[in-house]
Amino acid sequence: MSQLYTARRDALPPRSFAYVDSLGGEHLPIHDAAHVRNAAARFSQTRFESAEARKTAARRIVEAAQQHGIELSDDDAVVRAAA
Repeated sequence: MSQLYTARRDALPPRSFAYVDSLGGEHLPIHDAAHVRNAAARFSQTRFESAEARKTAARRIVEAAQQHGIELSDDDAVVRAAA
């Protein structure tokens, strides 16, 4: 996975993250295939402000995975949360 340096991360629009908290903190970048894989793997380690925020983030990760041709298992936490 390519490293996401601070300057490049700051330049990404909010839609490049699966979750943006109420303070504007951006979590789980999904702008490329490597980061989508990482977001899916780290999904269950992320704290969300609400159940709805968790579900929305899961759906965004699953959609990004489909766009990048990444196959997720039905038993992945992110897939189960998106349902």
